[in-house]
Amino acid sequence: MQSWKALSATVQVGTLTEGWTLATPAPDACDEIRVLRFTVYFSAPFDAPPVVHLSLTGFDLDQRDASRLTLTASEITGTGFIAEIATWRETRVYSVAFSLLALGV
Repeated sequence: MQSWKALSATVQVGTLTEGWTLATPAPDACDEIRVLRFTVYFSAPFDAPPVVHLSLTGFDLDQRDASRLTLTASEITGTGFIAEIATWRETRVYSVAFSLLALGV
C-alpha cells in the first residue's frame, strides 16, 4: 500500500519573469486573451499525477482598467505542471503570487 504525499509551495512571478506579456495590452485592446505559461516543478516527484490546487495569494494590477485574471494548472505530471496566468482586454498585470497544494502518491 502506498502512502499519500502532500507538497505545498508559494510562487511569485511578474514583469521580471521571462516571457511576461501581461503588463502590455494590445494597442486595439481587443478580447484576445494574453497568457503566461510556465513550468512549476515539485520538490519531490509523485508516482502518478497528483491533484493540484492553486490559490491566488496576491497580485499587482494597474488601477486604470477593470481587473481580469485567471489562474489554472494544466499538463499535470508526477514531476510538475504548467501554471497558466491569463488576462484580457486592457488589464495590465505586473505580478501574481499563488500557493499550490499537490496531493497524490
